[in-house]
Amino acid sequence: MEQLNQWLFLYINASPHAPMIAVIGAKILAEGLIWLVPLGLVIAWLRGTSDTRLALLRATFAGLLALLINQVIVGVWFHPRPFALGIGQTLLPHAMESSFPSDHLTLIWAVAFSLLLHPPLRRAGGLIALLGVPVAWARIYLGVHFPLDMLGAALVALSSAWAMLKAEHRLVSPCMQHLLPVYRMLFAGFIRRGWARQ
Repeated sequence: MEQLNQWLFLYINASPHAPMIAVIGAKILAEGLIWLVPLGLVIAWLRGTSDTRLALLRATFAGLLALLINQVIVGVWFHPRPFALGIGQTLLPHAMESSFPSDHLTLIWAVAFSLLLHPPLRRAGGLIALLGVPVAWARIYLGVHFPLDMLGAALVALSSAWAMLKAEHRLVSPCMQHLLPVYRMLFAGFIRRGWARQ
């Protein structure tokens, strides 16, 4: 399995003569696209219905749970990054920490899978899931992750989304009851101007 992982990595990883435009584009994908997820969640919250907001909160919790699971995995099993093994080209500076699974992709897909489990938001979930594909490619291309790190991210993300769906009535709904009054107080001006829903 590790040989296949390294072979796939070398197939996707940038060549020593990779064009600068490709490297710059990959860096934007690897580090910039992820910020569209929280931005999208905030905008959807401000404009969304109560049902939409509950799904958004569940997706946020799924993302946080997924990142927590990743930390547990890293604490139990360390897998070196490609540059630590002297494999391929490294074009993005990164700490010498465990590569498995990818935190970036885990967060993106945990949110996406959670939204996919909520029928009215499946289109948004599908778009966010697609957003994860170029992020995964870019992080392999730039030499900071292996392909199996992305598979691990997908499995953690799916597990977290499913767990939060099951915990909605015990965890997410009670949190929503406490969060809404705080939101309405902090964003009272936006709500009055019609920029955000109550």
